[in-house]
Amino acid sequence: MNIENTASLNWEEFERVEMRVGTILEVNDFPEARKPAYQLTIDFGTIIGIRKSSAQITQRYSKEVLIGRQIVAVVNFPKKQIGKFMSECLVLGAVGEQGDVVLLSPDFTIENGLRIA
Repeated sequence: MNIENTASLNWEEFERVEMRVGTILEVNDFPEARKPAYQLTIDFGTIIGIRKSSAQITQRYSKEVLIGRQIVAVVNFPKKQIGKFMSECLVLGAVGEQGDVVLLSPDFTIENGLRIA
């Protein structure tokens, strides 16, 4: 992707994106997904609560290593039906040339639900 050919956002548009920190509580295989993925259950704290997400992160992460890990996700996108699973947030990561995803996460353990600014 060439950054010069992408549409620019104004500040108000960026501020509408709700990126929040959450902790992964549960990880399940998602064999129905077109590409290898996990079904995640994530705690975003008392205000946002528990959300589910499908994430194509199986190349770099085992289920065991994900439990208890804090991640960053967009929590104000519309829900998306993926097979029989309803994804309620978008987990963020950097995508490599081979499609492998490296999750975005805070350097230190912080309160679930804190907003990324």
